[in-house]
This record gives sequence, structure tokens and C-alpha cells, in this order.
Amino acid sequence: MEARTAPNSEVRFLALGDSYTIGEGVSSADRWPTRLAAAMRANGIPIGEPMVIARTGWTTDELSAAIDETNPRGPFDVVTLLIGVNNQYRGRSVEEYRVQFRALLGRAVAFAAERADRVVVVSIPDWGVTQFAIQSGRSSKTIAGEIEGFNAAARDEAAAIGAHFVDVTETSRRASSESDLTAADGLHPSARMHEIWTRLILPAALEAVQSARR
Repeated sequence: MEARTAPNSEVRFLALGDSYTIGEGVSSADRWPTRLAAAMRANGIPIGEPMVIARTGWTTDELSAAIDETNPRGPFDVVTLLIGVNNQYRGRSVEEYRVQFRALLGRAVAFAAERADRVVVVSIPDWGVTQFAIQSGRSSKTIAGEIEGFNAAARDEAAAIGAHFVDVTETSRRASSESDLTAADGLHPSARMHEIWTRLILPAALEAVQSARR
């Protein structure tokens, strides 16, 4: 039988990812999963604090191993997935990423009671515009092109199963001219960037929860 959330029961939220999800460089209150839960409460959704499985530096396979270790218990009403920047950073292929991302997406759907419309995939931000990238001597144009390739694979995989896809990549590039969008480390997004991402992700998250309650 399909799992549904009772109208007044607490909504469960699972966030899967890497540094962008754990909020490297900002407080836990400022990272976008926490902000997203607060925004959903402001929209009348009785959602608890998100369960976050994420760590700075994780690749797709490392996230999968962490999920095995953590063993979260579904069903969740909304599951977010943002992963891949470290695959790109380490020079791993888009083809490998697609296979591993597809497997992670399948796991996310399983956690969401086999409902792909409860899953929200978030695109990989473009770190090539940051001071860290500039000082490292790596080509911003090359980084942008590679990230576009990874995001195209994630977008295709999400579309193939009917999951939501939210693009935050273009917004992340505003950090090239707006210094307050980058944290003090010169690489990760600031609290203000997390706030912007929250607004972008919120409509898809609300749709996911609404589908869970139908």
C-alpha cells in the first residue's frame, strides 16, 4: 500500500549531499535544508528538522557508502539530492557520475515511498567563479563547462523518472561579482546564498509534500 502522510502529522525531510548541503562555512541554522524546513513551516507545513546525510568532500560513491552506514528509515515526505561537485573536482568522468547518480536517485525514491515526485534534485553550483578557483589557477571556463555536463546528466536522470530538478547553478555564478555570496573560506556559499537557494528550492519542495499528502 502506498504511504501517505496524514494531514496533521509531522512531515519528514531527508537531505542528501556534500558540502553544499551540510553548509560548510555557515552555521547549521543558515544552511539551506534548515532554512527550507523553516520556510515550509511558514507555508503551513508541519515539518520537523531535516535529517541530513552530507559531508564536505563527498563524491557520489562516498555518499552512497554513508547512506549504507547511516541506514535512514523511510518513508520521507520529501528527499533532496545535491551531489557531484567533488566528482568534477577530482577529474572523474560524467559517465561514471551518471551511473552512480542514477543509483543514488533510485535510493532517494525508495526513501520517498517509491514516489519520484517527492524527490527534489538540486543542481551543482559553479565553484569556478570563487576566489579559491581563481587562486588555484584552474580555468573558470573549464570548470563551468564540466559542471554543465554533470548537471545535464543529473537533469536527464531526474526527468526520466519524474523527479523535480531545481537549477541553482546560474545563481551561484553571481558570486563572481557579489562578494557577500561567498563564505569566509573563499569557496563555499555564504548564508545569503543559502537563503537565495532556499527560495529557489521551496516551490518544488512544497509540491513534493503536497503529493505526499494526497
